[in-house]
Amino acid sequence: MTKYIIRRLIQAIPTMFGITLISYVIMALAPGGPVAAMTYNPKFTPQERRALAEKLGVNDPIWVQYVRWLIGDEWRLIEVKDEEGNVIGTERGTNLGILRGDFGRSFTANKPAMDVILEKIPATLELAVIAFMIGLLIGIPIGTLAAVRQGGAFDQITRVMAVLLSAVPGFWLGLILLLIFGSWLQILPMGNRFPLTLTGDFTVLDRVKHLFLPVLVLATGDIALYSRFMRAAVLDVLTQDYIRTAKSKGVSDRIVWFKHASRNALIPIATIVGPAIPALIGGSLIVEQIFSWPGMGRLAFSAVQQQDYPVVMGTVLLAGAATILGYLLTDILYALTDPRVRLG
Repeated sequence: MTKYIIRRLIQAIPTMFGITLISYVIMALAPGGPVAAMTYNPKFTPQERRALAEKLGVNDPIWVQYVRWLIGDEWRLIEVKDEEGNVIGTERGTNLGILRGDFGRSFTANKPAMDVILEKIPATLELAVIAFMIGLLIGIPIGTLAAVRQGGAFDQITRVMAVLLSAVPGFWLGLILLLIFGSWLQILPMGNRFPLTLTGDFTVLDRVKHLFLPVLVLATGDIALYSRFMRAAVLDVLTQDYIRTAKSKGVSDRIVWFKHASRNALIPIATIVGPAIPALIGGSLIVEQIFSWPGMGRLAFSAVQQQDYPVVMGTVLLAGAATILGYLLTDILYALTDPRVRLG
């Protein structure tokens, strides 16, 4: 399995380069530019705008900008001009390139782009991991019980609820929950990650209250998805010969359902667990906007609006890496849940 994982990671390298190239071209062809976003102040003179554009290198051809972002710009000489526009000297670029771990400086924050992103990753992971675990811990048992009680009231109710939760858009559900629990009942906060106080102090209960609504919005879709997949998988497993053999030997229904049937029904679940990880990170963009959650999704949205290329490309790379690792996790889960699968 180790050789297989190493080979898959090596194969992911050209995929990552393709993701960065396509994303960079799309971002560079977007209307406006970082100079327009950074010089909205009418006091900026045309000379200052041109000097800033030259320093950022956004007037160069797209392929030059991409290569410079990839391998760095230490080789690039930037003219230094005085207030009258006269060249008074040159200076070398300071970007080392993403191949050496340098994503450049954020145009808006004026600090390393990776530092800006790393500050937001914990908040996004907090949402995504909790929602992912809740989706599994609730969705799988619901799907199992719905299958063993096929046609009953519990099965009918959970099937209808799964369809409804899958069809409801996340942004609409988030706004409705904010309206009910935040505005009308006023029992939960309207947003943010923790209370904003002068002292900066908060309790565990405060964190739970702020987590409740965004996690609920993210987890509802997963609960519906996992319960539907698990129900279908368990129904298929319950018709197998070894299940009938276990029942004929007098094994209790609970052991048959949750030990024999559920374990083998988890194999199809492995198919969707891997892609669900990057989907959660992507879905957090909407949730973070609605609940003012200071995470990567909100950062990426504002970076796209401001055309902050280094931050946008950093988030794109991390999302691409998460997608690749998610599908690799699916293959590993196949081998762990099904002894017949061998990764060669």
